[in-house]
Amino acid sequence: MAFTETYRCDVCGKPRGDAEDWWLAWSERAAPVPGAPEQQLLKFTPWNILLSHAPEVKHLCGARCAQTLMDRWMRGEQMRML
Repeated sequence: MAFTETYRCDVCGKPRGDAEDWWLAWSERAAPVPGAPEQQLLKFTPWNILLSHAPEVKHLCGARCAQTLMDRWMRGEQMRML
């Protein structure tokens, strides 16, 4: 039995189609150098079906929604968005 996964952009709600240039984003903490305090990082990567299943990953339909997510994150809305 086959099933179909449906993804929607976490910014605008647009459903994912096969020919679209989708991105994934997530936030994580890391220290830029050993001994430095950890910083919150926002990471983007092109669509990857295996990564798309992770609960902390946001699905983005293109550059505009990726920029919107980044803008919200930079304004301090990252706890609500990610």
